[in-house]
Amino acid sequence: MTLADVAGVVGLSWDTVKDIVEPQLRKAVTPARFKGLKHLAIDEIYAGKKRKFYTLVIDLDTGRIVWVAHGRSQACLRGFWRRLRLAKAKIQAVAMDLGAAYWRAVRDNLPRAAVVFDKFHVVKLVNERLDEVRRQLVREAERDLKADIKGTRFLLLSRRNNLTPEKMCALDAALRANQPLFAAYYLKEELLLLWAQPTAKDMRHFLKAWCRRALATGLAPFRSLVKTLRSRRKGILEWFDHPINSGRMEGINNKVKVMTRSAYGYRDEAFFILKLYNLHHARQELVG
Repeated sequence: MTLADVAGVVGLSWDTVKDIVEPQLRKAVTPARFKGLKHLAIDEIYAGKKRKFYTLVIDLDTGRIVWVAHGRSQACLRGFWRRLRLAKAKIQAVAMDLGAAYWRAVRDNLPRAAVVFDKFHVVKLVNERLDEVRRQLVREAERDLKADIKGTRFLLLSRRNNLTPEKMCALDAALRANQPLFAAYYLKEELLLLWAQPTAKDMRHFLKAWCRRALATGLAPFRSLVKTLRSRRKGILEWFDHPINSGRMEGINNKVKVMTRSAYGYRDEAFFILKLYNLHHARQELVG
């Protein structure tokens, strides 16, 4: 039930109901503790057309959101760095996507912490490049070949062992019909083995060899991917010593989508941020 629903039932304004609920939310959300923080995830969430983006920092050891700021630039984290310094927190590792803004901010403010470009974002990149190859082939293919490739996006991006026998046959038919698609698909499947390597040295050699094979295919989308992976190589390989990821952010993103959709947006930004901090508790039924 939304605040608007409650306001309609009891005959009060949205603001009045919000003022009643807000103290309960503040009571439920204990102040973030910065002193014991060790493993963080930093990412952005999209909060709808009106509010756009927010930068979030999560304590990966507890799942709590410890910082929220409107926007997605380095400036959004200035207050957070001050709080960390005051608390003398000893951050060991930070998980994030492969973008430059947050990476530079962490490098400048936490020079001793490991930056981990996690599996979730690397896999997302390779899936995007595979789909780019698929779309290009659909545009260029003759009618008969186009029929084999069109509609295979779900099959290509799924893990093979999650497909039914029927869907696996359809996938194999599409791959047999087109060598570039075959090469792109198995590059994607092979890269997933990177995080299963038994030693840090094996992981390093595996990534190096994979990049060579990707370049050898001559596929333009994979050339650009190799360039990105090589430039972020250290952060990708840090995963072996610090196996953390920002996957929790995906769950938070999904909750925010439900919040904004159910509440049709929030009129009060401070209340919206309070709701974000309260997501860890997930016991509030009034969504906005």
